[in-house]
Amino acid sequence: MSTHILENTIAETETVPPLTKRLLLISYHFPPVGGAGVQRPLKFVKYLRRYGWDVSVLMAANPSVPVFDESLCRDLPDDLVIEKARTWEPDYRTKQQLAGKTQTGPHAAGRMGIVGRIKGLVKGAVKGVANTLLQPDQQMLWLPNALGAARRLLKRLPHHAILATAPPYSNLILGTMLKRRSGLPLVVDYRDEWDLSSQYLENSKRDWLSRVVQERMQRSVLRRADAIIATTQGSTQRLQQRAQEAGSKAPAYCIFNGFDEADFSHHSTGSPKKNCERTRFQLVYTGTLWNLTTVEPLVRAIERLHSDLPELLERLELVFVGRKTPEQIAILNRISGTRCQVILRDYCDHSEALGLMAEADALCLLLSGVPGAERVAPAKLFEYLALRKPILAITPEGETAAIVRRYFPQNQFEPSNDHGIANWLSERLAVFPETGREDLERAEPADLTEFTRLHQTGQLAEVLNTLVK
Repeated sequence: MSTHILENTIAETETVPPLTKRLLLISYHFPPVGGAGVQRPLKFVKYLRRYGWDVSVLMAANPSVPVFDESLCRDLPDDLVIEKARTWEPDYRTKQQLAGKTQTGPHAAGRMGIVGRIKGLVKGAVKGVANTLLQPDQQMLWLPNALGAARRLLKRLPHHAILATAPPYSNLILGTMLKRRSGLPLVVDYRDEWDLSSQYLENSKRDWLSRVVQERMQRSVLRRADAIIATTQGSTQRLQQRAQEAGSKAPAYCIFNGFDEADFSHHSTGSPKKNCERTRFQLVYTGTLWNLTTVEPLVRAIERLHSDLPELLERLELVFVGRKTPEQIAILNRISGTRCQVILRDYCDHSEALGLMAEADALCLLLSGVPGAERVAPAKLFEYLALRKPILAITPEGETAAIVRRYFPQNQFEPSNDHGIANWLSERLAVFPETGREDLERAEPADLTEFTRLHQTGQLAEVLNTLVK
């Protein structure tokens, strides 16, 4: 099955066209919300004006999210139209407490008493009912207010198209409602596949009723969409197939995630600075550690080195920047007894994260070997490439592996290949720091244009222009 190939309709050096059209972008997550998921809609907003499209953004006024990043707001046009709608969700910390399991000892139930047990049963029943009703996600509690705010915005300003980006997938449902009321063409942007998110996301609903309900929801969305966008070729083909099965004739397009060249103007690329006084080879990972990006294969390789060449680990420093699930923390704790130094950092703003990556000796990319992962390409991959750093990619065969091997043919390993990962590390640790960082391999991609946010926004504009004559 073929996917649509897009080319920029406007060269980067050409005159910016007049703003004759306006897009309504539905994005529950939008700056000052932080995280990798907001980069894509943010950069679309930043660059669409260069292609003749102005943008209005519909976002949550009080989003229930784990991180915020005010620095991202620097990319927003001063006169950007932003419509905010309140959600009825509890705040993120409360949601995590409700979703988590109470840790108790073997005699805790007896100490709790009858009243406590009754309260626990009631709380569990309420939570179960809420999870069943809130399909496809808890952001459905945003939908009533968001629908009203969007309808008022569409009355106040003329718009020519709607773009809904997901997750959360309630954004797509909201887009179909607004299309039905306004008659505007709808583009649905899958940053992640709905089916994969349902399988692997934390707190996702995996019971049979949720699967049936969400299957019907997705078929409805695909039938009503005028165009479908995905972030890899594999996902594009998969969604095109799903759309055809749902009776839709909407074309599907691949627009990769990428990097914004402007973000790297203050960060060095290639080898770390020679005046760096570190005596350890620094391997940096940025992003969330969870079941789809498990650190288990890297930990197994380090355990192997600890058994065979423990002295080499005195030269290794691992830095993990971002959110980590409790399960991943437990895996990392397994190497606490080795000579390897591990630094755990919480989420930091995007510019600071780029700085940490720029000073690293190598960058680590993780992707679990689970069904469907072959169609995933983590967004951080493209920023790694833009920094022209050596990449240790622990990924299954698939789209990510193919992209990495274009630039580092020897640096991609299956998650089960503990021996290969350990050898990659030992080869570099054995000569570090005597040979100097400047002697380490560097990525010299001939051309990364296809992965720039400006180029990708031009691809989006081309899709929009096919729908709006």
